[in-house]
This record gives sequence, C-alpha cells and structure tokens, in this order.
Amino acid sequence: MASNQEASRLENGNLKGLSREIRHGRTAHNMSSSSLRKKSDLTLVSKVPCGLLRKFLANLQEVILGTKLSVLFPAIPLAIAAQCYGFGRPWVFALSLLGLTPLAERVSFLTEQLAYYTGPTVGGLLNATCGNVTELIIAIFALKEKKIAVVKYSLLGSVLSNLLLVLGTSLFCGGIANLGKEQKFDRRQGDVNSLMLLLALLCHLLPVLFGFAGTSTAVDAANSTLHLSRASSIVMLIAYSAYLVFQLWTHRQLFEAQEVFIYLIFLIMQKKIKYIYIYIYIISLLLIHDSAKLKYLGEADSDDDDVNSEETPVIGFWSGFVWLAGMTIIIAVLSEYVVGTIEDASDSWGLSVSFLSIILLPIVGNAAEHAGAIIFAFKNKLDISLGVALGSATQIAMFVVPLCVIVAWIMGINMDLNFNLLETGSLTLAIVATAFTLQDGTSHYMKGFILLLCYVVIGACFFVNKSPLNNRATISNAVPGMTTEPIFRV
Repeated sequence: MASNQEASRLENGNLKGLSREIRHGRTAHNMSSSSLRKKSDLTLVSKVPCGLLRKFLANLQEVILGTKLSVLFPAIPLAIAAQCYGFGRPWVFALSLLGLTPLAERVSFLTEQLAYYTGPTVGGLLNATCGNVTELIIAIFALKEKKIAVVKYSLLGSVLSNLLLVLGTSLFCGGIANLGKEQKFDRRQGDVNSLMLLLALLCHLLPVLFGFAGTSTAVDAANSTLHLSRASSIVMLIAYSAYLVFQLWTHRQLFEAQEVFIYLIFLIMQKKIKYIYIYIYIISLLLIHDSAKLKYLGEADSDDDDVNSEETPVIGFWSGFVWLAGMTIIIAVLSEYVVGTIEDASDSWGLSVSFLSIILLPIVGNAAEHAGAIIFAFKNKLDISLGVALGSATQIAMFVVPLCVIVAWIMGINMDLNFNLLETGSLTLAIVATAFTLQDGTSHYMKGFILLLCYVVIGACFFVNKSPLNNRATISNAVPGMTTEPIFRV
C-alpha cells in the first residue's frame, strides 16, 4: 500500500515523500538511529501557561524521552555520583558505558534536527563530523592520558564491529526474515567504501612491515614509521575530504537518490507513466545533480496536506545547538571516566584491556546505531544497513584514526599507525571478507553468518591474549625521549 502511494506521488510529479533524506541531508547513520525513536505526546506540555517553560519542557520531552533508550539515561547521574563519591571503579566504568549508549543516539537525532535548518549540504557535513563523536572523544581523552594503546584498540574495535558484527548480523537477520526473497543492494556505494577501506589498510600495513624489513636499526625504523604514519594520516584526511565531496556533491545520487530511479522503473513496467517528458526531465536533473530544481519539484505540490511528521523539525535551531553542545559535554565527561577506569575494570573482571577496548567499548557505545541497522535489515532495506556499517567503518578508518595521529602530533605525543601484527592482520581479514561478501550485490543469511563467525574468532583471540601492553612492539620503546613506563596493566 505504501509503495502504491509513493508511486502515485512520483507519477504526479511530487518528490516530497521520496526526497526527504536528500533535502535534509539525512544519512544511513541517521535513518538507522531513527528506528529507535518514538513519537512524543505533547498534550500535557501544551497546557503549561508559561511559554518559555512550555518550550523547555517540550524540548526536554523530545530530546530525553523521544527515544526507546531513555531508560538508560539514569546511568549518567549514577556514573557521575559513583565517580564523585568514590564508589568501585568498575562500577563507574560500567555505568559510563551504559550512559554513552543513549547519548550517541541523541547526538544523531540532534544533528538531523539541525540539518533541517542548515540545508542538505551542511547537514551532510554535520552528520559526517558527528557520526562517531563518541569514539573521537574517547580517543582524545586516552591521548591526553598517553594511553596510546587504548586509542588504537578502541578505534580498531569500532572498525571490526561495524564490518563483521553489525554487517554480519544485518545480513544474517535480513536473510532469515526474508527467506523467500532475493535480497539485493546497490553495489556502487559498497565499492566506494571498500576502496576507501583498502587505502586505510595500506596505510596501516606499511608501518607494520617496517619492523620486518630489517634495513635499519630499531630507532631508525621507529622514526621512519612515525614519519610515514604522519604523512599517511595527511593523505587519509585528504582522501576522506574528497570522499565527502564525492558523497555530498558530485555523486550524491549514488548514496541517497536511488529510490527515484527504482520507482521510475516500477512505473514504466506498470505502464502508468502519463507524461513521459516529466520523468525524462527528472532523470536529467539527477544526472546533472541540480539539487535546487529537485527541491523545487519536491515542494511544488504546496496544497498536499498529507505530510509525514518527520518532514518538519521538532525543536528549534538554537535549542538543538544548545542540546547538542550539552550532550557533547556529557559524552566528554563519561569518556574521561571510561578512560580513567578501564584498567580497574580489567583487573576486577579478569579481562584484558585489549578485549575491553576492541570488543566491549564498540558494542556498547554504538548499540543504538547497530540496532537500527539490524531493524532495517529485517525490513529488507539492506542499502540503509550497508550505509550504517560501511559508512561508520570508513569514517573511523579514514577520518578518526588519522585525526588522532595529527592531534597526538600537535600534543607532542608520538602515535603511529603501527597497530601491531595481530591487530593489523585482523583488520586485513575483516576488510577482505567484507569486500568478498559485497562483490555480487546480493545477500543471504549464510554471508552474514560467516561474518559473525569471523568476529567471534577475532573476539576469542583477544580474549585469550594476555600479553602486557608495555611488552608489545610499540614506537614508545624505540623513539628517544619517550617514556617506557608501563601505561597500564592488562
């Protein structure tokens, strides 16, 4: 029924329902998080006589209670209280992780709200910047504490969880839920992300291979690795900037506008096209990517009263900006707690810091985004699920990791792209397995099951790996002037 309504809109020249994501800069990241949102009932709030108080309560209800994860918000004050009153450090770690879960989803919601006012281009840039703000803040605080291994492990874990856990679970659940259907997705977006991930892999492999080249002393090799890592980080940031231009300007239709072509083909097959010249014109607009004319066409039918509630923002621009700043500050506070208590949690629970950083941190911190991707896979919307998994992995590998190297350089900390042999090998297998999985543009549950098994094996590897971090081959052991004290225990 919904498909017929949308086809009718397209046939009548109205793209309003089809181009909502295009016009407001929504990405797969936002769309996955939106699956966990719930509509707020503002009946009681509307009866408050004071206008300022009524507006504040309405914003509070939309931001705090407008998500199915609102039950986890009490973990935030509990984590702060546990830290202030000296409760058990493992409790602070666990409560901080739980508190970060709804905050990450709310940041996605607020960036989407701001995108309604800033337009699709600025909104897309805002989404690209804030998409993985939790991982970035945790990494910066870990750098501040000179816990370089935590930075590397947490970012590596985010890439592995997106490629193997999220994508694997999405393909598996989508295949089980749609056994009688052939699941297909657009390969073009996956091809671009795979190329970006392969470039990131090259930048990680070369520093590791320096240690096996044996052409210079350990100190010279470490210095060369550091300089190569910094140069590679600059290249990766340039490549990611080009990727944003590719995604948001020159080839935006590959990521957001495929549905227009799908419905055109549907109408052609059903022989329902009455004015063929209109659709030829629309196709020409998409090919030259004239977004202004698309927006005009989408809003041409001004007397259409059947507008989805998601078409309009629920909070104002400045209110959204203030809420976003406040959420970021709270994420920073909880991230500092996580970094400061991860060693104590490791000692108390008998788990290595590498396992907590690579497996536990990404799973809990991105639970909302991951759950949304799985929900869309159940609905046979694999393009959104792929956009979440591949887009987030690409952003971490090509933006957050090199940015951390540059920030560490500015802070006077020698952080390189040498993630050690075991970690880099795991990343290589994850990227190669994902590329093979997506090569034919079709999916079934067996592909997802294999990716999940790969993640289980890698998780088991880091679970049994108990080697102390200060004994690992890191650059801090070789570069003169750097401390060689143990950063933390495992």
